[in-house]
Amino acid sequence: MKKLFMLIVCTALILPGFAPAEQTEANKKTTARMDEVVVTATKTKETRKDVPNSIILIDEIDIQESPALNLGELLSNEPGIDWRTYGDYGGASGFIQIRGMSDNGTQVFVNGISYNSPSLGRADVNTIQINNIERIEVVKGAGSLLYGTGAMGGTINIITKRPKHDEMSLKVNAGIGNNDTFRIGAEQGMYITDSIGYYLAANRFETDGFRDNSELVHNDFSMKLVYDKGDVLDISLYGDFSDREYGVPGIKPPGGTQPFYNNGVMIYNADSSDLLDEGEDENKHLVIQIKSKPVDWLELGFKTDYADMENYLYNRWYSMFSSTTPGSKSWTENKVHGTEGTINITPFEGAGLLLGFEYKDFDWKTKGISLDANGQNVAGTESLNEAGIITKGSFAEVQYRPFKSVKLLAGVRHEDHSEFGYEDLPRYGVVLNPLENTTFKLSHGKHFNAPTPNDLFWPNLGDGTRGNPDLEPEVGWHSDATIEQSVMNNKLFFTLTYFQWDLDKKIIWSPDSNGDWSPENTRTYEAKGCELGTKIGPFSNMTFALNYTYTDAVEENRDYTVQQYPWPPFVPADFQYTWVKRRATNTSREQFKGSLTYWAEFGLTATATVRYVGDRIWYRTESTGYPNVHTVEYTMPSYWTVDLKAEQRISDSWVISLKGTNLLDKGFETYLSTFSNDSAGSNVTAGYPGAGRSVFLGATYEY
Repeated sequence: MKKLFMLIVCTALILPGFAPAEQTEANKKTTARMDEVVVTATKTKETRKDVPNSIILIDEIDIQESPALNLGELLSNEPGIDWRTYGDYGGASGFIQIRGMSDNGTQVFVNGISYNSPSLGRADVNTIQINNIERIEVVKGAGSLLYGTGAMGGTINIITKRPKHDEMSLKVNAGIGNNDTFRIGAEQGMYITDSIGYYLAANRFETDGFRDNSELVHNDFSMKLVYDKGDVLDISLYGDFSDREYGVPGIKPPGGTQPFYNNGVMIYNADSSDLLDEGEDENKHLVIQIKSKPVDWLELGFKTDYADMENYLYNRWYSMFSSTTPGSKSWTENKVHGTEGTINITPFEGAGLLLGFEYKDFDWKTKGISLDANGQNVAGTESLNEAGIITKGSFAEVQYRPFKSVKLLAGVRHEDHSEFGYEDLPRYGVVLNPLENTTFKLSHGKHFNAPTPNDLFWPNLGDGTRGNPDLEPEVGWHSDATIEQSVMNNKLFFTLTYFQWDLDKKIIWSPDSNGDWSPENTRTYEAKGCELGTKIGPFSNMTFALNYTYTDAVEENRDYTVQQYPWPPFVPADFQYTWVKRRATNTSREQFKGSLTYWAEFGLTATATVRYVGDRIWYRTESTGYPNVHTVEYTMPSYWTVDLKAEQRISDSWVISLKGTNLLDKGFETYLSTFSNDSAGSNVTAGYPGAGRSVFLGATYEY
């Protein structure tokens, strides 16, 4: 009630100032332009039509119009991108998959610093707030030449706001929603001298979530300081801090599941499989970037960054028919120091040479302690493990335009890894511009993904898991061909891409000969498909966007067909598995996204988004009675969601908005897993549920 009262007071204060607003810049915006500038694809400023990769560009206006509540929802409306979350509760992790690649195949950067967790190899995009974002550049295809490990499906670079000359900006927003959701944020930026400026942003977000034990309290603060002397010298310092405390409800048990108690404490119920689990993340990032163009033919870049990522997880369970321990506490800390330098030489028009180096030092530490059935620490079980990894990368890329309508690109990266040795990564590209607004693009490059510290060094704590120091990196090739066409004075933009990639030595966790779960290099993982996107408008105060993605992803994995599997878990060295190629786990073949934005001259803007995700497959090894096992295929059905945002500008400074996601309240599953039903004495398959209907009312003051 207190949060509702605060919002009512704010609304009451602003209503007297209601006045029809003039047409905003958002309403005047065209859909897309071939001359849009991109920096992520080549680490230098290039126009969209000169980049050989398929690209997605999202600016501040796109973000403001979108009904999305977080970064994952925002990106999931784009072709080739699938946002996956372990049940969209308050603190659920959310990851991006591009073109069917696993989520550790996407590198996510904020102002040039990686947000991928070294321990897991993937970035939790649900932790990144969207109100402070100025621009997002998504470069699909092999990016390992410039960005090293993990940039296999694509690279996402998020650029936060910076101060503007001769302008003092201030924005304060607050809002409430169902599930006792509350959000408040503030931004402020300006230049204090002709060349020195700052931009500050802070957010607090609270929600009870839509399931038991799904609450979240999120706080973050970011700062960007700039020293701007134009092309001659530009220095920026960016830092952020975030703290998140959240419940971890796990999967949703099957209907009719009875609550289960241990010593009078409820462990799970029909809503959540984990009523006591909780976690906390504390992340800090700092990056300094220096750019200089002392002469027309020379650009210099230097970057040094530091990341400190800490995670605490309290796991509590109790199973009468399982040999697992009743629970654990774990602390994981990743510290990463990085340095990068680039030199871009343009000896004459139509030619360019980019040279660069990168050095990274990873420090990994994990501490754990076992719990008894009552959730108390077990004496003598505490463990502490530390490890370090150093990587060194050097790269060179040549661009040459022999004719006005033809551009060629070729480059190579040499990556030296302290654990597995080195990898050489070439990339090639061709861009054809037969007409000013027509572009044909070809890109072909080698990519790789290094094993994470968890994969390499995870200790054997007696819980049936351990790392594998003999792992090799995943390697493969990514190719795509793209057509981009802009017509009708940029009121119609069309893009069509065919892609194909493969991966050898895929790393998966599976039982070893001792029955422990350990990572290993398996066989192949590959996909091919197409992406179709179009943006239309503005026409009659409306813009449209339609996207379709088809992905045929195939994995090679073990298959059990009623074979003798000794118990207790022990697999003899000569035990034979059947290897099969099958549809890839958790990957939808078809996705469709559509959006319609309408604005009125009196300051109203409304956007509706429709998203379709096709069915997905999950595989589970099951027993048909001692000692036989076999592989069972489960299907997560396809689903539709409909989102809506209405925003009314009631004066030059005040805006009120209403967002609704999954308005049809469609139920769907995001992942499947195994639920141990102690009351029934059985293991069953259950899912992480997607969020139900969500409604959020907000008010924003802009100066």
